[in-house]
Amino acid sequence: MRINKYLALKKISTRRGADELVKEKKVFINGKLAVLGSKVNETDKVEVKGAKTKEYVYFAYNKPIGIETSSPREDLFPLGRLDKASHGLLILTNDGRITDQLLNPKYFHEKEYVVKTLNKLRSSFKKNMETGVKIEGEKDYVTKKCKVKILNENTFRIILTEGKKHQIRRMCSALFQEVADLKRERIMNIKLGNLKPGALREIKDEELTTFLDQVLHQS
Repeated sequence: MRINKYLALKKISTRRGADELVKEKKVFINGKLAVLGSKVNETDKVEVKGAKTKEYVYFAYNKPIGIETSSPREDLFPLGRLDKASHGLLILTNDGRITDQLLNPKYFHEKEYVVKTLNKLRSSFKKNMETGVKIEGEKDYVTKKCKVKILNENTFRIILTEGKKHQIRRMCSALFQEVADLKRERIMNIKLGNLKPGALREIKDEELTTFLDQVLHQS
C-alpha cells in the first residue's frame, strides 16, 4: 500500500498529513528516505522522525429528537448528521481519517432506519422505494437501489448506501407519504441497540476492529 495510507492506518497521521511528513523528509522505509507515492509491505520497517501516535476514540450516540446534530463532548465531532426532527444513531470521534471514507458517496456503507408515516403505505411503495425514486431538488437524480421491509401498514425499515440531505423524507414525499418519525438504528456494523436518548456508548474491541477494517481498508 502507499505510504500515506500506511501511516493513516498506524494512527500516525491523516493521509494528507502523511504526505506533508514525506515532503519534510521525516519518513524512512528500511532506512531509506520515502518519497510521495512510496509503497510499503508488511515486512518493511517504517520510521517517522518526531511522530507521536494520536489516541483515537469512537462512540455511539443516540441523538434525541428536537436538537441539531452536534456532539455532547467538545473533543469529539459527529460523522454525518441527522436532521432536527429525526433521532437515533450517530458516531462521534476525534478521528479525522475516516470522515471521507465513511461519508463519500463513492463508498457503499449501509445505514439502516425505521420510519413511520402519517398515512397508510401504498401497495406499490416498497417496489418504488427499492428501485429508485426521483427526488425533488436534485435535477434528474434517481436514488440508488435500496432494501425496504414493510413492518406494518404505516411503518417500514430501509437500508441505504447513500446519504442525500433529508433523503428518506424526500423519497417518501415523492411517493405521497409524509414521515411521522425517522430513527436511525445502524451504521455499518455499529448498532444503536438499547442506548437511551442522549446517551453515549464507547465503540471498542471486536466491534471497533470490524468497523475500522471496513472503513480504512477500502480502495
